[in-house]
Amino acid sequence: MTDRLTLEVHDLDVDVLTGIYSQETHLPQPLRISITAELSLEPRYEPGTPLSASKNYMDLRDAATELPQNVHFTLVEAVADHIIARVMQGDERVQRVTVKIIKLAIAEAGEAIGITLERQRA
Repeated sequence: MTDRLTLEVHDLDVDVLTGIYSQETHLPQPLRISITAELSLEPRYEPGTPLSASKNYMDLRDAATELPQNVHFTLVEAVADHIIARVMQGDERVQRVTVKIIKLAIAEAGEAIGITLERQRA
């Protein structure tokens, strides 16, 4: 039997300085960010297992909501890359991170337009 632990934080609406067009470069753009992180597992999770045996899912949320102030990310790919690096940093248990970003401001009929970036530890 192979077990896998996946932490998920989905549909965070975050205003981020991003974009390449003149109308995008002066004001933050609304992005919808979802993060999935796969972790290596403890042998078992008993009722009293401490949080240190896993990763706090708030770390994922913070990686998306606490982006550097006054930094303009030209591409949303760079936003995703920054989030992935922060989630993986200093925690070897994190084996794979996937970040999905939807650019809310460019939707005309409720469609989801954006990117997904995934990084896996070698």
